[in-house]
Amino acid sequence: MNGKILGSAVSLILVVGVVIGVVAVVQSPKATGGTEVKSHNKMVSAMCQNTDDQKLCQDVLSASNSTDPKEYIAAVVKSTMDSVIKAFNMSDRFAVEHGNSSTGMKMALDDCKDLLQSAMHELEASGVMLKESSLQDVNQRTAELKNWLGAVVAYQQSCLDGFNTDGEKKVQEQLHAGSLDDVGKLTGLALDVVSGITHILQSLDLNLALKPASRRLLEVDSEGFPTWVSAADRKLLANDGGVTPHATVAKDGSGQFKTILDAINSYPKNHQGRFIIYVKAGVYDEYITVDKNKPNLLIYGDGPTKTIITGRKNFAEGTKTMRTATFSTVADDFMAKSIAFENTAGAEGHQAVALRVQGDRSVFFDCAMRGYQDTLYAHAHRQFYRNCEISGTIDFIFGYSTTLVQNSKIIVRRPSPNQQNIVVADGRDQKNMPTGVVLHNCEIMPEPGLFPDRMTVKTYLARPWKAFSRAVFIENTIGDLIQPEGYIPWNPTEPNTQDCYFAEFGNTGSGANTQARAKFGKGLISKDQAAKFTAEPWLQASTWLPATGIPFDPSFTKA
Repeated sequence: MNGKILGSAVSLILVVGVVIGVVAVVQSPKATGGTEVKSHNKMVSAMCQNTDDQKLCQDVLSASNSTDPKEYIAAVVKSTMDSVIKAFNMSDRFAVEHGNSSTGMKMALDDCKDLLQSAMHELEASGVMLKESSLQDVNQRTAELKNWLGAVVAYQQSCLDGFNTDGEKKVQEQLHAGSLDDVGKLTGLALDVVSGITHILQSLDLNLALKPASRRLLEVDSEGFPTWVSAADRKLLANDGGVTPHATVAKDGSGQFKTILDAINSYPKNHQGRFIIYVKAGVYDEYITVDKNKPNLLIYGDGPTKTIITGRKNFAEGTKTMRTATFSTVADDFMAKSIAFENTAGAEGHQAVALRVQGDRSVFFDCAMRGYQDTLYAHAHRQFYRNCEISGTIDFIFGYSTTLVQNSKIIVRRPSPNQQNIVVADGRDQKNMPTGVVLHNCEIMPEPGLFPDRMTVKTYLARPWKAFSRAVFIENTIGDLIQPEGYIPWNPTEPNTQDCYFAEFGNTGSGANTQARAKFGKGLISKDQAAKFTAEPWLQASTWLPATGIPFDPSFTKA
């Protein structure tokens, strides 16, 4: 017990350090007269005009008084940070008070603390950006702000998701009522304000030559590579071979390491540039997490049929969904190439994640994600998958991220008896979250073992996990295994069909006919509407994907 209390105290000290950067942003002079009061009222009205909760917005901004709209945005970010700190401290206290009640409770509370610390990092980054950028720059970088804020909602929701047994519901309700509900509302408010920043500035006559946010394009050379990519990286990314990785993994002892985890842990502190790990052919039975202090990591193998990372943790045997992942990556700018990630728990294992991806700007090329329920946990931030194979049964692509899967095979497997298959279950929980799952130029097909019964085992494109769930299907080949209605409610008591966004454009194949689609779906959308979900606007692709060297289609491939 003493050890746990000491850990709690240390956590609280860390939290105070994290928040200092954001608190420093929002200092502003007090009003000194009627003109300042009128200016303040006009500013608050402009900021709150397009928010869902006007009263909350007025309450949060009432203490601010400045002529700089940045200060008001920063005030919302600070209030959100305060709510996250409160939630962290509450979960920290509950970990001491209830952590010994069950293994599941301890896992859920520990995960909550980790997730809320991640939320603090996102808000700290937001605060620093607001402090160091001009107003015009903030307007042009709203996609980055929304990316960070969307991740905060992902972590808040994931914290709540962890309490999923009857014995844990009371603590979940206390956390929700005591702090996490405020986190959701305040982050939603921040997303509303940031999403409306152009209109806000126009209403304040601060046009700043406003145009659609410009992209900070990467400088590329004559070969199309970013100018900072090293010669060694060019060879690797271009598949020319001859690259010497920083670490080599081989089960037979022919590399520096026999396990992938040991190779990852060899990542030098404060390493600059890409750190490359080559994993030779073999089946690696290990559980791996790439922590946030190991950015720019590239792991490549000998192909997804030869280099395989495998595990079988699953919910049915008592492991929380987030912890079932065979491989998790939390670091930004992670890349994997020519590797398979699998969870072999089978349909009877229920939730059993093969790959969990949380870091921003994560890329997977020529990889396989094999599982059944919840195969790919696209947890948070911007993610890109190209030439991959993703297989599963129930909700096998799910999460809270901004994900684009391009030129890949989506393979539906045979579920347990009386189960049905769903490809996508997206967790978008706020109307202005920049998140969702887009499948572009993919093939949705049954595995050979399902093929004979593909017409009787029901398979759907998506169901709405959360209120504003979003899944978009563009230029795919959709097999006849997909039910004509395409989509189903989440469940009978919580359908989540009112505000979800399920849409299609340019798909072909026997399952692409939209005439009988569920009425809560959007059905076919126009080319202009679909364009919003292609790589450039959806992921801000030109600002980071070229640096990976991975091929991608910035817009439509067929239309």
